[in-house]
Amino acid sequence: MDFAIDKPAGHPCPNLGTTPTASPTGTPAGSGTPTGGGFGCGIHTQLRQRGFVGCTVYDCFGAGQKVAQVTFGGRDWRQAPGQAPLMFAAFATMRHLHELLWYLTQARDLPAAAPLHDRLDAAVAETQRLSDLPAGELAGVDVDAHRGSVVPLLRQASELARAKVVGRRTPYQSRSVVGKDLRRVDLRGADLRGASAVGADLRGADLTGADVTGADLRGADLRGADLRGVLFLIQSQLDAARGDAVTRLPAGFSHPAHWTVQRTHPGTDPTRAGHPRSGREAGGRAGRRSGRR
Repeated sequence: MDFAIDKPAGHPCPNLGTTPTASPTGTPAGSGTPTGGGFGCGIHTQLRQRGFVGCTVYDCFGAGQKVAQVTFGGRDWRQAPGQAPLMFAAFATMRHLHELLWYLTQARDLPAAAPLHDRLDAAVAETQRLSDLPAGELAGVDVDAHRGSVVPLLRQASELARAKVVGRRTPYQSRSVVGKDLRRVDLRGADLRGASAVGADLRGADLTGADVTGADLRGADLRGADLRGVLFLIQSQLDAARGDAVTRLPAGFSHPAHWTVQRTHPGTDPTRAGHPRSGREAGGRAGRRSGRR
């Protein structure tokens, strides 16, 4: 379960604008003390213990800040309740646009995607333009149509980057690896776009050049894995997964606080963690890989 309570969309969480209250394990969710205002979470330091794991892995890509500070110039829905529906609609659109900007920027930074740089720059500029629209126009943006024009470009960038890793091999590709043991699968250059990898065992895996755009990594075991060269990773994917101090991450990413701190873990040779397996060690199938977008 990602959330301890159910509530209608557009309704504030009962923990919004509360102050934390000391409580023993097992205290019902939403037991902060109301303060009558503010936008802080009253149980922020206890979210996982209170059953709000989904809150700890959510990423708005800066959309909330821009909508609050730029689109609405510092006004908020408590000061202007009548504007709340428009604010919430604008935020939903902004989040999608900022997510696309993240991926486009990542694609633009790929040396292998140099042939696409002009088109990527144009896509960045158009996405930025849409995000700068006034609230009424922003809320009405056809995000699906815009995404449809951007995704093929991102896939082309991915293919160019992965080709540098894969060479003549056929990369592993799968849309569902739920609970699978992938420790002996060659995942370099894999296409894991949009894959459901919930609970997958990726201990010690080398994900160099693997595209994990939108992959669901909730509960996936990344202990000892090497993600330094992974494509289109976002921090919330790491936050939803399991890992340890040996898990190697790209620059700019951080080890989530809930990850284990042991330097080794059962079943993994720390001297091999993060390195590709081949030949018999890879199950005798040097060409096996896993991917999905």
